[in-house]
Amino acid sequence: MEDGTEQVPGVPAVEEDDTTAVVRTVGKLVKLCRERAGMTQADLGTAIGYSLEQVSSVERGRRVPKPEFLSKADEVLHADGLLAALQKDVAEARYPRKVRDLAKLEADAVELGAYSNHNMHGLLQTEEYARALYGMRWPAFSEEQIDQHVSARMARQEVIRRAQPPMLSFVQEEVTLRRPIGGRMVLRRQLEHLLELGGLRHVSIQVMPTDRDEHAGMAGEIRLIKLSDGKTLGHSEAQLASRVISAPRDVHILETRYGIIRAQALSPRESLSAIEKILGET
Repeated sequence: MEDGTEQVPGVPAVEEDDTTAVVRTVGKLVKLCRERAGMTQADLGTAIGYSLEQVSSVERGRRVPKPEFLSKADEVLHADGLLAALQKDVAEARYPRKVRDLAKLEADAVELGAYSNHNMHGLLQTEEYARALYGMRWPAFSEEQIDQHVSARMARQEVIRRAQPPMLSFVQEEVTLRRPIGGRMVLRRQLEHLLELGGLRHVSIQVMPTDRDEHAGMAGEIRLIKLSDGKTLGHSEAQLASRVISAPRDVHILETRYGIIRAQALSPRESLSAIEKILGET
């Protein structure tokens, strides 16, 4: 689901994959440059506006440094661009691996389709709505983990605003428009955001009314990704699991179900009117 299942609760903020090596290497380089400059961790923290604990966590490879941490440290430690040059690698390492993999697929897509029945689809969420979702996870995420996931989700949304965006279609269950995730004002701003996105020529948002007595989406959420090479993939998320669906027969089933769901939902124009009505009631 789009509520934050990209990472299993209880694991470190950085998953044990190729990014772990990147973070550890960056930490060692920061420590090397700091010691060469004759500074303590406290000295460096004071100079760049971070706490001693934050500097220590970065050097031990337990915390992914923000780009500004590296740029400031590079300047203070006279690293001649060594640390600043690592910003791109570190920026990618800030995102959980599953999110990076999904973002790569979305970046190569010419069409994206999604049916969501529990909360707003991730590509449609405002930052405060996403933060509220991650904030209610159990076991609880740390503030650093919440920041990591929210940053990753917002970065994924760049696909909507890029120069040549894919065609995007979304079907949202009516209940997702009424559930006050984060409180009334957060929901109001989320609904306003939907109206803004729904006005874009390449974005179609439909609402599935609760009173429909026929519904092809009873098996759960659906996500379809049509790539530039013509191949279509499905993507499924559930409790603690996320997987890409590539078998042609399974993808065909998802495409058929999604097509029926779109036919059963309100039209895009009717849906925007419904969202406006719900906004007025919120």
